[in-house]
Amino acid sequence: MNSRQQVQHLLDFIDASPSPWHAVRSIEALLSAFGFVRLDETTRWSLQAGGRYYVVRDDSSIIAFVQGQQPLPDTGFKIIGAHTDSPGLRVKPNAASYLDGFLRLGVEVYGGPILATFADRDLSLAGRVSYKNEQGGIESRLIRFEQPLLRLPNLAIHMNRAVNDDGLKFNKQNELPLLLTRLSEEQLPQAYFASLLQQQSGIYGRILSWDLNVYDTQKGTFWGAESEFYADSQLDNLASCHAAITALLDDSVLEAGSTLVCALFDHEEVGSESNKGADGSFLPDILLRIALATETEQQDYARALAKSLMISADMAHAYQPNFPLAYDAEHKVLVNKGPVIKVNAGLRYSTESHAEALFANWCEEAGVPYQKYSHRSDLPCGSTIGPITSAKLGIRSVDVGNPMWAMHSIRESAGVLDHDFMIRVMKRFFAG
Repeated sequence: MNSRQQVQHLLDFIDASPSPWHAVRSIEALLSAFGFVRLDETTRWSLQAGGRYYVVRDDSSIIAFVQGQQPLPDTGFKIIGAHTDSPGLRVKPNAASYLDGFLRLGVEVYGGPILATFADRDLSLAGRVSYKNEQGGIESRLIRFEQPLLRLPNLAIHMNRAVNDDGLKFNKQNELPLLLTRLSEEQLPQAYFASLLQQQSGIYGRILSWDLNVYDTQKGTFWGAESEFYADSQLDNLASCHAAITALLDDSVLEAGSTLVCALFDHEEVGSESNKGADGSFLPDILLRIALATETEQQDYARALAKSLMISADMAHAYQPNFPLAYDAEHKVLVNKGPVIKVNAGLRYSTESHAEALFANWCEEAGVPYQKYSHRSDLPCGSTIGPITSAKLGIRSVDVGNPMWAMHSIRESAGVLDHDFMIRVMKRFFAG
């Protein structure tokens, strides 16, 4: 596929993935089409050289791997890590409330979204509901409202005269509840909302809980005079997930000697500390299970980790010419100019000079341009899963990402050429 086709595939993937739970379902579909077999953590594993496998933990984190042709201690693991979640709004347990004739849904802020960008958008809900099945057990089912269901209407400038000077701000408790419908005083808000969930999910009277994500129903698109840019929600970080999986599925890497791993975690935006986050046991558990299933002894497993490498892939801050003072003048990375190697002396990124050189060399071998980014020294720097997983496993890691605008907005933008560039260097990493 050419660059535009790769991005169209990405946009289709994102539009089918309005929540982390849907993202993992979309990734499963891609993997299944290439013969990957789902493994269950509660069963014993039998792995074959060249075998293609994946594991899902709690519906929103997934690890896919290709078992290497060579012994694990000789090659180690080649890992690409990214995250399936994006900052936004999540629906509270007792969300529905009645006020002055309106039914509103209470939400909590998840991660660090730009809240102003949620105003006046065509919003809806997606996620999963958990319910009691006919046998008395608990199951979960994905749910998605396709139509615009919710809105956060702005306050008119006539009542907020300073908005263009002071910026648009919302009180998280009182001003973020989303408008859903008009309601009579006789109708019960919680019952009304429960009926919506039942109708959409097809589960009646048995829904016990939910994880619901607020999403923008506008689909992704190309833009610019030559359609050289693209825009969608959740580019941070579904674009990196898509690039990693696309690289893993390429014919050039499926016969590699090393064991190849894509580890895509939920909960990065809120610190990664969970049973399925990068700071949890998911990746260490799966790597150990791979070693045990291939009869790799403990000392040889330690040798394998010592030979392993990881690319931590998360999007990067592209230079925006309207705000030149927000950037270090010597580290202005540009869209459509290649992947970005991210460096931070405080180890908010995992990159050090050797890993930096490795990635630069992979780019050169793949014929891909690359850039280097360092945050302004007087601004706090965000972080990634890189330092967490590198420290937990004791493996070398490099933090990279494609340049993008408006990170953590409900509508983000990036360059068409860069997505293909990133896929190409990831394939080079896996195949080398």
